[in-house]
Amino acid sequence: MLSPQHRMRQSAEFALVLRRGRRAGRDGLVVGYLPPAAAATAEPRVGFVVSKAVGGAVVRKRVQRRLRHLMRERVRRLPPGSLLVVRAKPSSADAAHTTLAAQLDSALESVLSPRGGGGRRRRDRERATSGRASDGAGGSGAAEPAPTGARRDPGERATP
Repeated sequence: MLSPQHRMRQSAEFALVLRRGRRAGRDGLVVGYLPPAAAATAEPRVGFVVSKAVGGAVVRKRVQRRLRHLMRERVRRLPPGSLLVVRAKPSSADAAHTTLAAQLDSALESVLSPRGGGGRRRRDRERATSGRASDGAGGSGAAEPAPTGARRDPGERATP
């Protein structure tokens, strides 16, 4: 089991992690991670979210116990003062222990690795680059000819 000093219990902390933290999703779970603020000395804390979509009370409790047991071995990877939320998806109820462990390891590796020009910034750069090419400022150096007149549909009447 995960020791009590490593458990997250306040709903404000859960909300903070889910709103501001990094996320990594896998088939059976989603991990949200909030790095520590400045020089934190507190123990890292982990919280679990297992909704009714996962199953009945017995199934949810079993999934939560399995995730707590897996995190007990992995909590040492987290920096002091960091917050982590593990949210179980419905497929986690039927997943094998080794599958769940592999998914958790993969998600943890993803959220703990430093960002290096991630998704949103990359898309903005591509959009800016593609916008330059279409305005005639880059690429071939030849400007597109200006339209000579308005085109109209052949079936449309001309207005005087």
